[in-house]
Amino acid sequence: MTKFTDLNLNPKVLKAIEEAGYETPTPIQAGAIPPALEGRDVLGIAQTGTGKTASFTLPMITLLARGRARARMPRSLVLCPTRELAAQVAENFDVYTKHLKLTKALLIGGVSFKEQEQLIDKGVDVLIATPGRLLDHFERGKLLLTGVQIMVVDEADRMLDMGFIPDIERIFSLTPFTRQTLFFSATMAPEIERITNTFLSAPERIEVARQATASETIEQGAVFYKASRKDREGSEKRNVLRALIDKEGDACTNAIIFCNRKVDVDIVAKSLKKYGYNAAPIHGDLDQSQRMKTLDGFRDGSLRLLIASDVAARGLDVPSVSHVFNFDVPSHAEDYVHRIGRTGRAGRQGKAFTIVVPKDEKNFDAIEALIQKEIPRIDPPLRGTPVSDSPIEQDEEKPVKRSRSRSRRSERSDATPKADAAPKAEVVTETPVAAPAPEVAEKPERAPRHSDKPRGRGRKGERENTVVGMGDHMPEFIALSFEQRRAS
Repeated sequence: MTKFTDLNLNPKVLKAIEEAGYETPTPIQAGAIPPALEGRDVLGIAQTGTGKTASFTLPMITLLARGRARARMPRSLVLCPTRELAAQVAENFDVYTKHLKLTKALLIGGVSFKEQEQLIDKGVDVLIATPGRLLDHFERGKLLLTGVQIMVVDEADRMLDMGFIPDIERIFSLTPFTRQTLFFSATMAPEIERITNTFLSAPERIEVARQATASETIEQGAVFYKASRKDREGSEKRNVLRALIDKEGDACTNAIIFCNRKVDVDIVAKSLKKYGYNAAPIHGDLDQSQRMKTLDGFRDGSLRLLIASDVAARGLDVPSVSHVFNFDVPSHAEDYVHRIGRTGRAGRQGKAFTIVVPKDEKNFDAIEALIQKEIPRIDPPLRGTPVSDSPIEQDEEKPVKRSRSRSRRSERSDATPKADAAPKAEVVTETPVAAPAPEVAEKPERAPRHSDKPRGRGRKGERENTVVGMGDHMPEFIALSFEQRRAS
């Protein structure tokens, strides 16, 4: 069996690996490290959780051990799709470079430009960045990429999903043609294949597992569920989710719950906290400090349930996740593999459950076709009463708009004494003819006029002492002024 000592790594790197408690490389590490040390381009394809990060950090550190960085010209570049993954790669470099004097800089959003510029100005050996923030620094004139010797693209298929491919192509064009490229992805979409053919030179291809396959250590299950009413689907799905969590009991030490939309992440997190669960959301719209605080709490065990969008589906290293719950079926079948790959890592046992509603059945069929396996169906767990009878969570539903005519009726009804107000049901059933005109009934009695005669003309030749044709809405002072003028 191959060991790290057989891979010609720097002795100081081997010492750091030993102190970290590792002896045997994973298949992707054993396949990618030797050609990377030879200076060749590498194309690595492996499912999530197989140790891809170490497969490029270890040879990079060995190759960069000799040499010195220049100001604003990093010697190597690592591109990551998300802030969390970039921060995790930076942590790996800290672990493996503890006995070497290599410098690094982390360029991600949510951090001050000034602090990052100060690090770049000093010169760094390793630059770890997300594509957007990297290009921001380049366009400000604070960064040059002409000194990059090694370039790494991590989670390339996630880059494709997030729309970063044009940025990746531009960054490739800003780096030297003679660079060494290490390209890693869990799946090989046609667009990813095109990029590798364009920017990699005769790469060594290492594929340690069939594309888009789930780990055999993960027990999968699917709950097919139809809501009692369309407008109750959300609240009843949350009820099913809580029932699944309760059914697992103490076996569910911690779990990641995935939603397709950020707004649903917040709603599910709020619902779980309302029912007493230790839960918190994480998605791209949250502040970086809040995201890191939530993730740190999940890692150290102070947070049990992490509700996430797909920003947390790739690359995040939380080794001991016991369960994954798909509140929504992912729209892309490949995302299912990455989601459930958060559990069952490093040979551990894990469980993954997916809630499937009728509109998601087509996407679920695509998932089974991709993994070439039928996911077992399980009956919806009940929380004492049928799921369809669960109460609607009023504070999480959208408010119902009231019509303008209804609001006017309510204003008029408030003006009348409550004892005389007719019940709402009786008002609806009354016929329009029998209903009294509300304006007449509610209008206060008008003060008497100068003449008590009825309106209009009296006997022939006589005219009453009132103004004709002005209507009941005419103010009293207008009528008085006309009467005084006519009397004079």
